[in-house]
Amino acid sequence: MNLDGILPFARKLLEKVVTDGSIAIDATLGNGHDTLFLAKLVGDNGHIFGFDVQEVALTNTKVRLEEHQLSDRTTLFSCGHEHVAASIPEKSHGHISGAIFNLGYLPKGDKTIVTKPNTTISAIEQIFSMLHSGGIIVLVIYHGHEEGAVEKEELLKYVATLDQQQAHVLQYQFINQANHPPFIIAIEKR
Repeated sequence: MNLDGILPFARKLLEKVVTDGSIAIDATLGNGHDTLFLAKLVGDNGHIFGFDVQEVALTNTKVRLEEHQLSDRTTLFSCGHEHVAASIPEKSHGHISGAIFNLGYLPKGDKTIVTKPNTTISAIEQIFSMLHSGGIIVLVIYHGHEEGAVEKEELLKYVATLDQQQAHVLQYQFINQANHPPFIIAIEKR
C-alpha cells in the first residue's frame, strides 16, 4: 500500500513540526503510544505534556515511558484536556509545536468514558492559541459509536468555521472502507 494509514499519516504530520527541543501535547494519553512517539521526537531538550481523565491511561503511559527511560521528558496530568491552558506553564504558551488527540474511548478500556465535543473544542481552542506559527493539531476521530458520531459532527462544524487566514484545515480519510473507519483532521496555525 502506498497510501499511509490513518495513524502513520498522523505521525508523519507530527514529525514535520515536532523536533529536538520542541514542546508538544498528547491531549488523550490512552495507552501512551503517542506520548512515547512524541517523547522520542522532542529529544533531551524538549518536553511533552499529556492529559487523561482515566487513571489506567496515566498508569499505562507512565509504564511505557519508564520502559524507554523517557519519563523525564514528560509531565502527565490527571485531568481532561479542557484544562490544558491552566495546566501547562505559561512560559510554554506560544511555543507548542504540535498536539495530538485520539478521540473516542480508551482501547480495551471503559467504553462509557468517551471524549465529548464541548471539552474537545475547548481544548483545541486553547492549544491553537498556544501553538507557534506552523504548529499542528492532529485529531484522530473514531466515530463508530454513538457518542463518537455526535463528536465527529460537532468537530466538523467547528473546524469549518476556522478563519483560513489563521489556520489551514485538512481532512484525511479513506472513503471506501466499511465500519466507520477513523479519519484525521489536521489544523495548522498560519
